[in-house]
Amino acid sequence: MELTITGSADKLSVSDEVFGREFSEDLVHQVVVAYRNAGRSGTKAQKTRSEVSGTTKKSKRQKGGGARHGALTAPIFVGGGVAFAAKPRSFAQKVNRKQYRAAMSVILSELNRQGRVMVVDSFDIDAPKTKDLVRKLGDLKAGQRPLIVTEDASENLFLSARNIPYVEVRDVQGLDPVALVSADTLIITADAVKKIEEWLV
Repeated sequence: MELTITGSADKLSVSDEVFGREFSEDLVHQVVVAYRNAGRSGTKAQKTRSEVSGTTKKSKRQKGGGARHGALTAPIFVGGGVAFAAKPRSFAQKVNRKQYRAAMSVILSELNRQGRVMVVDSFDIDAPKTKDLVRKLGDLKAGQRPLIVTEDASENLFLSARNIPYVEVRDVQGLDPVALVSADTLIITADAVKKIEEWLV
C-alpha cells in the first residue's frame, strides 16, 4: 500500500503488515495494560498487626468488660495493623516480542485507517523555539495531541516541544503503544516509517 506524503506529490510505499493490519482490540488492550503496568513502582507497603509498634498483651480481662478484645494492635483499633496489608510487588506482565510488535502494527494500521497518520519528508526545528513549533503544527493542522516521530529526534525539536501541553516527540527507538493510542495525529517522517518497518516486519 502507499501513504501520501504531506506537501509533496510523491507517495511512500509501505508494508501491509505494518500499516494495513486488521484491528484486534484484545491484543492492543493486553499490550497497553502490560506496558503501563511495567512502569508501576509497586513499592506500596503497609504494616500487619504483627508489624505495628505496640504490645500484644491482652488489653482487658476476658469477661465483664463488654466486648472481648485481645491486643490493641488488631486492625479494628486506631493505630493497629492493616487487615490485608499491601506489600511491595511487581506488576509486570509477560508479553513476548511477537505480541508486542503485532500490537504496534495493529495500532499504526488503525491510525492509518482513521486518517490520523501524516507522513512528511522531514520534521525539524532550526532553533529551540516553542513558537516555531507551534506555527509548524498549526500549518499542518495536527490537532490537540500530536505525536511527532522522527528517525533521530533532534535536541532542538525536544526542547521546542517541552513546554507545549500534550505534544509528544519521540524517535523510533522511543516509540511505545501508549504514546500511539494517546495521540490525535501521528506526524512521522518518511525515514522513520522505513525504520519502523525494519523493526516490525
